[in-house]
Amino acid sequence: MAEIEEGSPVRSWLVLTDGYLTERNAKTAHGVIHFAPDRIAAVVDPEHAGRDLIDVLPELGRSAPVVATVAEGLKHDPTSLLLGVATPGGWMPDHWRAWIAESIEAGLEIANGLHTLLADDAELVALAEKKGVRLWDVRVPPEGIPLFSGKSLEVPQRTVLTVGSDCAVGKMTVTLALTKAAVEAGVKAEFVATGQTGILIAGRGIAVDRVISDFTAGAAEQLVLESDPESQVLLVEGQGSLWHPAFSGVTLGLLHGSAPEVQVLCHQAGREAIEEPPFTRLPSLNDMVATYEMMARPLRPAPVACVALNTGGLSDEQANEEIARIERETGLPTGDVLRGDAPKLWTAVLKALGG
Repeated sequence: MAEIEEGSPVRSWLVLTDGYLTERNAKTAHGVIHFAPDRIAAVVDPEHAGRDLIDVLPELGRSAPVVATVAEGLKHDPTSLLLGVATPGGWMPDHWRAWIAESIEAGLEIANGLHTLLADDAELVALAEKKGVRLWDVRVPPEGIPLFSGKSLEVPQRTVLTVGSDCAVGKMTVTLALTKAAVEAGVKAEFVATGQTGILIAGRGIAVDRVISDFTAGAAEQLVLESDPESQVLLVEGQGSLWHPAFSGVTLGLLHGSAPEVQVLCHQAGREAIEEPPFTRLPSLNDMVATYEMMARPLRPAPVACVALNTGGLSDEQANEEIARIERETGLPTGDVLRGDAPKLWTAVLKALGG
């Protein structure tokens, strides 16, 4: 079995999706496969076993065998098992325990982004200790997160935050794409991860949805303060939405804690209400822009520079028409980063920063 080299972040992932490979629930797997610099050894998904990943999900741009079992996946020399499915509520299916134990026996690190923690399973913990294997519960926040102090207002870096009309509209994808566009434009930009998938990609961060509410802003501030001092621009991954009653608190905590100078509004084309109960109706994009800017104002002005539109499911013609319509409606540059518009949106961000 391959080993993770000392001092190297590079892993070889055995990605467990267990029948969810093409579903939204596999967003953790999708994010790591698409954006992480690590090797994808194989994907465990009985529904698509025998195929290549590039044929199942060509948009992810990665080739890897899809296998039916962990035992088959181990033949492809992984270093780590990724639990790649975000189940509703973050629970762990009971039958995964056998696959996890099999991976631990083989010496694999286990990366878990669920709310159900590996550290709470005494049997798996004992087995991992015996084998010298790391159990990485990605969502567990570090100890000693402070209350918000306002120090994030004083960092030399320029800070940009992605915000959303709803959950699952592409905030992480947009943040990563803007970071890449900034780097390609010659800017020292840093992606700041605030969710489990972003942490798996970046190798650092805090999953703010596990932080006690009073300390959410402090966690966001800590991420800003601990960023690379060589970075010029910090692009902070947003979470939730002010219009999603279940997650509006974490959204506002991130907004105040990171104290951005510019915001990027992320939206799913055609979405008129949040996708989960109580199916809150969404206001107009102009109202969203005004609300996010108003909520940022107690600390400092943070204009929305552009609209990052998720046009998944639309044809090229339909996507272009929707992008043009939203530009007319809002007066803001609009584009879809997955259709090549990240440089356009980064230019808008840079202009809003005064660059």
